[in-house]
Amino acid sequence: MEKNEASSFSSFHAYVRALSDTPRRLALRAGSVSTSLEETSHVRALSGGGMKRSLRWYDLVGFGLGGMVGAGIFVTAGHASHDCAGPAVILSFAIAGLCALLSAFCYTEFAVEMPVAGGAFSYIRTTFGEFLAFITGANLIIDYVLSNAAVARSFTGYLCTTIGLRRLPHVTKLRITISALPKGFNEIDFVAVAVVLALTVVICYSTRGSSVFNMTLTVLHILFIVFVIAIGFSKGDSKNLTHPADPKLAGGFSPFGASGVFSGAAMVYLSYIGYDAVSTMAEEVRNPVKDIPIGVSGSVILVTILYCLMAASLSMLLPYDRIDPDAPFNGAFSEGSRGWRWVSNVIGAGASFGILTSLLVAMLGQARYMCVIGRSGVVPNWFAKVHPRTSTPVNASVFLGIFTAAIALFTDLQILLNLVTIGTLFVFYMVANAVIYKRYVTVGSTNPWPTLSYLFCFTLTSVLFTLLWHCAPPGKAKALVLGGCTLIAIAILQLFQYMVPQAKKPELWGVPLMPWIPSMSIFLNIFLLGSLDRPSYIRFGFFSGLAVIVYVLYSVHASFDAGEQKTLGQENIEMGKEYNVPRDHSLKV
Repeated sequence: MEKNEASSFSSFHAYVRALSDTPRRLALRAGSVSTSLEETSHVRALSGGGMKRSLRWYDLVGFGLGGMVGAGIFVTAGHASHDCAGPAVILSFAIAGLCALLSAFCYTEFAVEMPVAGGAFSYIRTTFGEFLAFITGANLIIDYVLSNAAVARSFTGYLCTTIGLRRLPHVTKLRITISALPKGFNEIDFVAVAVVLALTVVICYSTRGSSVFNMTLTVLHILFIVFVIAIGFSKGDSKNLTHPADPKLAGGFSPFGASGVFSGAAMVYLSYIGYDAVSTMAEEVRNPVKDIPIGVSGSVILVTILYCLMAASLSMLLPYDRIDPDAPFNGAFSEGSRGWRWVSNVIGAGASFGILTSLLVAMLGQARYMCVIGRSGVVPNWFAKVHPRTSTPVNASVFLGIFTAAIALFTDLQILLNLVTIGTLFVFYMVANAVIYKRYVTVGSTNPWPTLSYLFCFTLTSVLFTLLWHCAPPGKAKALVLGGCTLIAIAILQLFQYMVPQAKKPELWGVPLMPWIPSMSIFLNIFLLGSLDRPSYIRFGFFSGLAVIVYVLYSVHASFDAGEQKTLGQENIEMGKEYNVPRDHSLKV
């Protein structure tokens, strides 16, 4: 009882005492790890009511298609093609898709073994401990909120196209411009707010109902995509793949070179954030062993194929310098002959369906992340509560829905895209490291330093390769040094594989070709991170620093209190067992 009264937040003086004890608590909690059993039993029970296992593999594929296709091709393709890669944006989508597929394998191994709603947060918590899990989880929540706000604002642009309001590039009449606000934050978008709040109501009602709603919109959306691809290839001109409209600009299939292709890949990687949301549905899947691998990996493969075909269609319709960055597909048809301008309105309707499905899936995912972070004790347990009637995390859904709507109200699309990509790549990088660590280290019985040393050396080599690729002047010397870095990375990988045996192999489903596939994922994520601009790193550092401050001032103390209560509960159980030991009445004095 005394421990409960000594909660870190019971009074101001208690909080001051807790702050003075911060170093000791950090030492106890920052590196503390949970087990798969704890995540699927004790921690999961903290939500009260459970989430219903009502989803099958086709539901997951539907969520994956709906979550990725709408956000990706209709939001990022224009910027990546016009500003980064030109017609080679086709390769950008293929590279990003490969990177996503490798990461999807890593997610799948964790999700099958530990079918909980926490996704990357839970995976990092069971390997690298609470602090890194919190930083990962904080970046995930920020990524989801910002990406959802970006997608909601893009919905307004396509809605204007559908109803015929948009005729000039970069002009959206459904937004209100306030000149007193700084540029990038001065276009008020009430339509985006209404869409976010309406979908918040849908996801609070029922996960199964959300799946049916998503399937309906996704089928309609896929029909529109097939229509766009067919029209693009039939109406497009292959000359646009190599010749810009302005002859003064660089031509060829890849006018910005290889660096432009990879910069485009980093930008369109936002398109694949949807499969991460699919992994958060693991707690609601009937047969995780069968359904999750098909649902996660299958959706990534299908989406990558669709993206590449649509990127090719877009590149054939218009020269890259005439593509509208904000609404590339409807702009491609509206700039054509009058006989084809009606297609622009059709594409606006199709994109609107896709954007709604991507928002729905991402909002489902962000709520489940927040729910599991609440279960861990590092944020208030209020977020962890599952409504007994709807079996959904209503508290987390409503809170994040309002937060997303507030950002979507005034923040420009391009600002949001730059903020999202770097956090997404960081999280995928962490999960790839975690799956290697899980395979080669058993906590308490295996020396972790060989595995940690490998992860550090491989990461360092990947960073060196990336810096040389982007900073060194072109020439034979650069090619030789890059080749040397590649050989060193392969040698490190081979040495690790030969000298360090796997501590355990997955019983149900595992990443093939361990440790090659997760190592390739580590390299590709670092390489794509190197393609981002300096302001993206400044923003990422700011948000990560803010997360560290929150952890030190609040989360570590809340987690410490939760650990103390758990220990006290276990002691009471043991005492109860001791007092209830049956006496042997056959003994006589």
